[in-house]
Amino acid sequence: MKYGTAALLAATVAAGALAPTLAFAQKNGGTLRIYHRGNPPSASVHEEATTSTMVPFAVVFNNLVEFDTTKPINTIDTIVPDLATKWSWDAGKTNLTFDLRKGVKWHDGKPFSAKDVKCTWDLLQGKSKSRLRKNPRSIWYHNLKGVTVNSPTSVTFTLNRPQPAFLKLLAAGYSPVYPCHVAPKQMRTHPIGTGPFKFVSLKRNESVSLKKNPDYYKKGMPYLDGIEYKIIKSRSTRVLAFSAGEFDMTFAGDVSIPLLKDVKARAPNAVCKVNASGVSTNLIINSSAPPFNNPKIRTAMALTMDRQAFIDILSQGKFQRGTAMLPLPEGRWGMPAKMMQSLSGYSLDVKASRAKALKIMEGLGYTKDKPLKVKVSTRNIAIYRDPAVLLIDQLKLINIDAVLEVVETSQWHAKVARKDYSVGLNLTGVGVDDPDVNLYENYWCTSQRNYTKYCNKDLQKLINKQSEESDYEKRRKMVWEIDKQLQEDGARPMIYHRRSATCWHPYVKGFLAPQNSSYNAWRQFEHVWLAKKK
Repeated sequence: MKYGTAALLAATVAAGALAPTLAFAQKNGGTLRIYHRGNPPSASVHEEATTSTMVPFAVVFNNLVEFDTTKPINTIDTIVPDLATKWSWDAGKTNLTFDLRKGVKWHDGKPFSAKDVKCTWDLLQGKSKSRLRKNPRSIWYHNLKGVTVNSPTSVTFTLNRPQPAFLKLLAAGYSPVYPCHVAPKQMRTHPIGTGPFKFVSLKRNESVSLKKNPDYYKKGMPYLDGIEYKIIKSRSTRVLAFSAGEFDMTFAGDVSIPLLKDVKARAPNAVCKVNASGVSTNLIINSSAPPFNNPKIRTAMALTMDRQAFIDILSQGKFQRGTAMLPLPEGRWGMPAKMMQSLSGYSLDVKASRAKALKIMEGLGYTKDKPLKVKVSTRNIAIYRDPAVLLIDQLKLINIDAVLEVVETSQWHAKVARKDYSVGLNLTGVGVDDPDVNLYENYWCTSQRNYTKYCNKDLQKLINKQSEESDYEKRRKMVWEIDKQLQEDGARPMIYHRRSATCWHPYVKGFLAPQNSSYNAWRQFEHVWLAKKK
């Protein structure tokens, strides 16, 4: 079975319809009210690594291409045109040329052109005079030699080597086109895009406001007049507010499995969809800081975890066991269960694994009377705090006396990127279910998102090799072997892969809950409408 599809062949891919034809009559007007779980660290999609920024601000921008938001699963076969009308590969599969739309305007009225595309990827590659304050996905473009402007409506991306999945990187929600004429600093506080909604305001601890772009290139869209996000940090408070009708929709994936029953009891007509999020909960250990530069301690910590206990307590058994890649059935690269259970720390015999962990710690001189004292840092959001508390309880069983350190949500990713922690309970969101995203972003030696400083040069060679492979079955087996080595090395021990619910009231029409990523679906608000106006 070949991994490549028509989208990756040399033949030109023609543009399809801009939007689906829906079977009902849309209504224009109204403001969609959604609660937000906390302060977005900024409005700059390229500088952040969280749905806190992605969900509200995706609609401000457009990509060259995007994953079809009317399809629940993101694959290379669901990529459709956006600012590009068509694309083609050369015979050597290293030059990818895009034809661009004419007449598209930035929100400040200036025209969009091929120069903006080049400016965006020059910025991401550190080639421009302007600089991003944070650049968490610069590693995505390690294989990009550069972008050439052929004309105002044509650009070519030139790769150093073939990379069949490269188009998927460009389709990700994290890959919008930025304007040449707006400084990165402004994009953090007042972003300018070409998308269906314009930025109005970002008020810390209060709200995010967006309004309709009347000059959007998709004529007749969006249907909504605007979108309002109200920031409510207490999960129980915000979920109750949704159930009481104060909001039209919950934040993406914010309703936990235990809370779902309560939501349905209070708002029985609410539509709630439980899906895989593409987000894993994992243990991160700063291996450069003593005593955690001792691999024996890291091994013991991985061995003591009872993953099923986490899953049963936090999700009533709905979360999934898995390794680095998203598990089946939504994930295309998930490791088979039998292979996973053979790995150190992933055995179903937790009692035996924990006994090994305790023996290691006692051998290092850590006893019940003289435990290893540590802080477990985590983001101050319930989906981080709750498993962190369970982790602390499980660490105590092997003579690690841990206390919880909660970090303001908007500061979390910057803190761990600086390696300003010893032990952390982290959530890793993978923007696209593809090894070229996950493996380079989270495990490459020099990646900003490699929070544990894991570095295996031999494994990097295998990561590059799988990236060039076009045969899906061959590539998948290569990825399993890479994933296996990551787990044996304790690079970032996986605790579980999250499932959670997004809920909306039935008068919200045209919304489709994503099934294998929380990061690529939010421009779909351009074709969402309200059956009753507020």
